[in-house]
Amino acid sequence: MANRNKITGKRESMFSRNIQVLIGVVVLLLIFNQWQISTISGKISGSSVKKLDVSQIYEIKSTSQAIATLFPVEQIQTEQDAIDIMVSQGTPDYGDAMGISFDDPVGALTLLSSNYNTIKSDIKQNYPEIWKRYLNLATKPVGISCEFCCGVGPVGITKDGELKCGCKHNPAVQSLTMLLMKDTGMNDAEILREVLKWKTLFYPRDMVNLALKASGGEIETELPGMVGGC
Repeated sequence: MANRNKITGKRESMFSRNIQVLIGVVVLLLIFNQWQISTISGKISGSSVKKLDVSQIYEIKSTSQAIATLFPVEQIQTEQDAIDIMVSQGTPDYGDAMGISFDDPVGALTLLSSNYNTIKSDIKQNYPEIWKRYLNLATKPVGISCEFCCGVGPVGITKDGELKCGCKHNPAVQSLTMLLMKDTGMNDAEILREVLKWKTLFYPRDMVNLALKASGGEIETELPGMVGGC
């Protein structure tokens, strides 16, 4: 009986030590996983955020320069880096109110373009200061246009605010610009960056290639040329 008690005690002691070791391993794994998550989150937030100086955007002369000014292209070393920086996912803060999501660029394209006339009329008649602000930004060569499918260049409207091209992409980016000015507290630099994010979803290959070139790279992406029909 005494020997049996000794054996039972040893087994219980070994079982207890094994449990303690297992708990220790689990704790270490949790700590390691949390460290990995925080590291990845830091990389993601660092790659997508760049401090913006509003005055800089009024010196922009091309879409390529706009990308170099508004996105951290200096962090780009590979094609995937450029994709991670330029291609957005999820729903932005203003997305629910507007009914748009980065995850559904075709749906956003359709919604924004189909409501262009209504949005334009509302802004022009009821928000003259916003209309003036919109013209000041969108008539500069900052990239608010459908330049990659229609050849109108980086400016998609005339000096009076009329569309230079009627394809879906042009009224969509114009609508977005006006809505961001009306419904958010973003400054012009932040609005331009948001518009270029959507433009990247509409023209992934061209926009990512511009980011790659702005970073000094020579490779070109194989992403699709255009999302959504004209």
